[in-house]
Amino acid sequence: MTTIILKAGQKPTKEELARARLEHEEALKHEPVFDDDCPESTPKALAEFAAMARELRYKQRNAKRSVSVRLSSECIEQYKSLGRGYTGIMADILSFAVQDPDILRKVKFDSSSTHSGDRHPEARLAGQR
Repeated sequence: MTTIILKAGQKPTKEELARARLEHEEALKHEPVFDDDCPESTPKALAEFAAMARELRYKQRNAKRSVSVRLSSECIEQYKSLGRGYTGIMADILSFAVQDPDILRKVKFDSSSTHSGDRHPEARLAGQR
């Protein structure tokens, strides 16, 4: 087996890459050798690995992302008054609201405001003008 030691930012030479590929191809021709330090995986262990992989994919798909939102000072202060974890509460409220058709019907977007050109587009509750 060849070991290639690289410094930060250094790339392997074409010869080093060719040698590594050749060794890799040769290794693929042989069956793996199992011993006490590396036993063959049991069906139970493979099932556990599969479950862990599914969980990881689920978490990655549902990972929270950071966004920037413009809110009034009053709105921010109301959320901050809820104490530690107020951003999580804010996220929960937004998730709940966007999934509720009744809440979405109550929100009326100001037709004179365009999101592309207006720095402060306003979403107003129906009947509040």
